[in-house]
Amino acid sequence: MLEKILAISGKPGLYQLISRSNRGLIVETIGSDKRRMPIFSTDRVISLADIAMYTDEEEVPLCDVLSSLKDKEKSQPCSIDIKKADKNELFDFFAQILPNFDRDRVYPSDVKKLLQWYNILIAEGLDDFSNPKAVNEEEENPVE
Repeated sequence: MLEKILAISGKPGLYQLISRSNRGLIVETIGSDKRRMPIFSTDRVISLADIAMYTDEEEVPLCDVLSSLKDKEKSQPCSIDIKKADKNELFDFFAQILPNFDRDRVYPSDVKKLLQWYNILIAEGLDDFSNPKAVNEEEENPVE
């Protein structure tokens, strides 16, 4: 599911891929207004499935981080006030989700953006954060 959810640099919120055109993509805002718009090749677009968070050992896919957050918050919006939380509060909260995250390479703005994205996805009922790569590997290599 996360492979069709997009973040667009310079634009707030999240977008769902609707269609591809010969000049770019057609996306729809995720939220109450459901506005469709074209996105051109000059825009920086990334799928949520391609994002990972830095840890001390390796990078952890965003789907795994969102799943941990969903488990901690019991599929409810974040219990922390994102706008009022300072750096230490954000990092303490995030450490409960991803204990070994790299505090030098993960910034408070990254944590805020992740929590905002989580709240948007939960509000819209888009809470299937399963790892698409793990699902594909299981289909290719079934357990006997």
